Amino acid sequence: MTIDTAIDGTQATMAIEGWLDTQTAPQLAKALDGLGEGVTSLTLDLKDLEYVSSAGIRQIVAAHKRMGGHMVLTNVREEVLEVLRLTGVAPRLNIS
Repeated sequence: MTIDTAIDGTQATMAIEGWLDTQTAPQLAKALDGLGEGVTSLTLDLKDLEYVSSAGIRQIVAAHKRMGGHMVLTNVREEVLEVLRLTGVAPRLNIS
């Protein structure tokens, strides 16, 4: 998995590519920790995210909580969206 992060003031965008699973979820946690206190809103661009497991979903939900709900998931592939729906977290997230 690769994560490309861009920060513009208080807004961060992370483009995630590959698989977000048990092995790679800690990588996302570390990237989120690296954002710093000044970042108050986050966009996760999931255009190139091929797969997400429960460990990955935990990191997405944790990021959503950390941002106080000021997080958007964009370009979500149908396969990933289906997993978010099946696990019941999709209605709680801002998906565009």
